[in-house]
Amino acid sequence: MTEIIINGVEDLPRAAKVFLEKKGKASIIAFYGAMGAGKTTFITALCRTLGVKDDVNSPTFTIVNEYRSGAGEPVYHFDFYRINRLSEAMDIGLYEYFDSGSLCLIEWPEMIEELLPEETLKVQILTDDARTRRLLF
Repeated sequence: MTEIIINGVEDLPRAAKVFLEKKGKASIIAFYGAMGAGKTTFITALCRTLGVKDDVNSPTFTIVNEYRSGAGEPVYHFDFYRINRLSEAMDIGLYEYFDSGSLCLIEWPEMIEELLPEETLKVQILTDDARTRRLLF
């Protein structure tokens, strides 16, 4: 198990860089954590580290946002918080995204747990206090 400690918002760029180095070849990454744990904030830091220039925000109502990395590669950001049925995830062509080989960053993966491929990297974000978070994967 790998642990990355994030000591406040100012530490996010370092933590994102370390995470990208340690994640291996995983392209489908599921972020688990309580409401307010920092899933969107960490995904934003990852996107910035990858050179994404677009505004990064949680696709709560659209389910998926597509960004472009600095290298021009697609980065997909999913938020399944409002999913009521697995068919809603399937309707957006979920497996086409997963099979693309592009980076897929998932918030609220518990809502589609049974659809996640076996190779999904599962990351737990734990809140230690108001400033400190721990990533476990």
